[in-house]
Amino acid sequence: MPVPQFLSDLLQVLFDLAVPAAFCTLAAAGISLRHEGGTNFHINGKTGKWVLWTVILLTLPQLLSWIAAQGITVPSASGSVGTSWLASMESIFKNFVNQIIVAKLVPVIAGYFVLKATLDTAAGENPLPSIIAALFLMSLSATMQLFQGWNSGGQYATTDMLGSLWNYIVGQIMPAAAGLACVGAVVNFVRHRPWTRLVFSAIGFLCVTGLLKLFQAMAA
Repeated sequence: MPVPQFLSDLLQVLFDLAVPAAFCTLAAAGISLRHEGGTNFHINGKTGKWVLWTVILLTLPQLLSWIAAQGITVPSASGSVGTSWLASMESIFKNFVNQIIVAKLVPVIAGYFVLKATLDTAAGENPLPSIIAALFLMSLSATMQLFQGWNSGGQYATTDMLGSLWNYIVGQIMPAAAGLACVGAVVNFVRHRPWTRLVFSAIGFLCVTGLLKLFQAMAA
């Protein structure tokens, strides 16, 4: 029995709106990062969930192809939307995400976090969580391009993208975090404040991959 045209059009709309929806989930991840502390994240927290949903949305066709390879019938997208009002809704949603959320709203939220960082500094609190969240939001488009570049296009694109994200965090972000920790340790030493915790944190940041390999060898 052929799939009705309306259902085929609806499926195509969902495919076409996956990337704009991923922009929204990635922006929500940045906001949740500030809520969770900026420099840390909660296990089963909202930041990790939003990032996971971003990966799923960006690799939705590949994920469905894996499901189809298991013998489950998955309707294929037609490539175009034949129903005029569905096509109009798709265009409106894309424009709303690109022209309002990404171009206008996200920079305003990032500016709010910058203001919060200055207020935190004035109150004697740590401004770093707000700064990190602001940087995350201001680089939203570049981060999305980075995610899309990690899409292998195969049936395991979802896990491949998560693996690439892990490698990027370990290889790029952790060394930078270690450098910041060393700078903080020097500043605290000069100000006669506790600094050993920052030194050990820097060592831990640089040894994340080695520690993972060690745990894997112990578990083997």
